[in-house]
Amino acid sequence: MDAGGLTQTDVQVHGVRSTVLVGGPSSAEAAVVFVHGSAGSGRDWEALMSKVSTFARCVAPDMPGYGDADKPEDFDYTTEGYARHLGAVLDALAVRRAHLVLHDLGGPWGLAWAAADPAALASLSLINIGSLPGYRWHRFARIYRRPILGEILLASTTRPGIALVLRQGNPRGLPGSFIDHVARQYRDARTRRAVLRFYRATPDLGAVTERAAMSLREVSPPTLVIWGARDPYIPVRYAEAQRQYFPGAEIVILPRSGHWPFVDDPEGVADALLPFLRLQLPNRADSRG
Repeated sequence: MDAGGLTQTDVQVHGVRSTVLVGGPSSAEAAVVFVHGSAGSGRDWEALMSKVSTFARCVAPDMPGYGDADKPEDFDYTTEGYARHLGAVLDALAVRRAHLVLHDLGGPWGLAWAAADPAALASLSLINIGSLPGYRWHRFARIYRRPILGEILLASTTRPGIALVLRQGNPRGLPGSFIDHVARQYRDARTRRAVLRFYRATPDLGAVTERAAMSLREVSPPTLVIWGARDPYIPVRYAEAQRQYFPGAEIVILPRSGHWPFVDDPEGVADALLPFLRLQLPNRADSRG
C-alpha cells in the first residue's frame, strides 16, 4: 500500500505480526524509527515520515494490540514485552542504528529497547515523553488500572466522548480523521484489552522510564525534546527534567500545543525535528523537505 510516497509492509516476529509504514532508502542500515503510543498506530506519523523519507530511511511499526498489528491474547503487554518486540522488528528490517522518535507509551517501550541495546541507539527525539521521575498516572490511567471500572470506561467510549477528551488534551483541536482513528481503535475489544493489560502491568511509569534513562546517561545520545505545554497527562515541567539524564538535550516548547503536538501543530514539530535529524544523518539521500 502506498501513502504519499510511503509504503506499508508486514513483519512477523515470534509469531506476532506488525504492519510497518516505511519510507526512504530501504538499504540504509540506519533508520528513523517512529514509535506511537496509545491508542495510536504507525499511521500517526505519516505526515512527518513523508518529510523525513526525503533524506533518511524511516519506519513506523504498529505495535501489538494497536492499528493493524496482531492483538494476541498471550502477548506480553508490558514495557519489556513491547521493547523486545520493537527490537525484533528492527532486526527483521535490518535496522542496525535507530534514530528513535517516541511519543506517549512509545516512550517507555523505546527507551527500554535502547537501554537493552544502547550501541544501536543513534539519537533520541522525545515528544511529550521521556524520563518521568515521581510521575503519577493521569486520571484515566488510574481508572484503567482498576478491574471492571477500566473495562466499563473503555467499552462505553463513544466518538463524541473521545472528541471531548482529546479536545481537553489538545486545546488547539485535532483533525476529525485523527479522532476517527482513535475511536476505531477503542471499538476493537482486543485493543481495549491491550490498553488495560499494559496499564495494569505498570504501576509506576516514572520508575520504568527513569531506570531506562539512567542506563542511557553514559551513552549520552544526541537528544531533542519537543513538548506541548498544555499537555494535561504529562506536565510540561518534565521537558526540562530530561537534562538530568541527557545533559546536552535541545528542548523545544510549543506553548499552544497539547499531548499530540505532531498532530495539532505538525509544522512546529517538523521545524524542530527535521533539522535535528539532518544533523544526525550526514549521508542523507536527498536534501529536500
